[in-house]
Amino acid sequence: MSEFFPALLQYDFLQNALLGGLLASIGCGLMGSYVVVKRIGYLAGGISHTVLGGIGIALFAGFAPLGGALIAALIAALLIGWVKLRWQQQEDTLIGAVWAVGMAIGILFLSRTPGYNVNLMSYLFGNILLVGDADLWLMAGLDLLVLLLVVLFYWQFLAVSFDEEFARLRGVPVTFFYLLLLCMVALTVVLLIQVVGLILVIALLTLPAAIAAQYFHTLGWMMVVATLLGMLFTLLGLAISYRPDLPAGATIILVAGVSFFLSTLFSGGLQRYRAIRSGAGGSTRAESG
Repeated sequence: MSEFFPALLQYDFLQNALLGGLLASIGCGLMGSYVVVKRIGYLAGGISHTVLGGIGIALFAGFAPLGGALIAALIAALLIGWVKLRWQQQEDTLIGAVWAVGMAIGILFLSRTPGYNVNLMSYLFGNILLVGDADLWLMAGLDLLVLLLVVLFYWQFLAVSFDEEFARLRGVPVTFFYLLLLCMVALTVVLLIQVVGLILVIALLTLPAAIAAQYFHTLGWMMVVATLLGMLFTLLGLAISYRPDLPAGATIILVAGVSFFLSTLFSGGLQRYRAIRSGAGGSTRAESG
């Protein structure tokens, strides 16, 4: 791990990898908090796996794969959001169908594209070490767009995330902001494709926010802490994977997963300790009275 930091100053590809992970962490911290609060991880999973269809079609047609991913992510977000709003009793089945069909379309088109084996593995499992300058500019632009929308519509998204009925009574167009929120999740999924791939994208989207939610109960602080945790996990994952030449994306997720389990144990123990102290304090006051 100590060899990583001198290498970071020497090699451009490591600097790009770290910068890409930091940029992805911003989107994760912002949108992952909404995903955790609103409990729409399954919807985000459907969006992320449907993206493979757009990547496959774009590569087959000779276009930029991330452009295809972006279009497919936005279409999937609107389609899945529409399914969620219109067919709530069958949403699991319908979203699962969209998820499966999107991946199937991607694999079929990739199978007809020369060199698809390398591309398929890269997009399924990510390769943060191949992040280029163009990818960084795209990620920075998407981050800026997501951040701008969060700042402009913070209170509307807050109302929609916690109490849709209250938001409707206050005149908030819930359907519009719900679909916009899913589209922003779709943008974040595209941010993460190069870092951890489609298979692991939900983990990095939700785990930092889930840890932050164990200690902070305001959305703003959750976003800040989740962003910082995502950056920390990226740095540690890259550093740990460098010397033994491990897959960087998977290592980042492993660091995040272990941190989540340790944090869950710690926060659970902390809550029990506080409950015991509170009970003991109540007993003492009762005896004094």
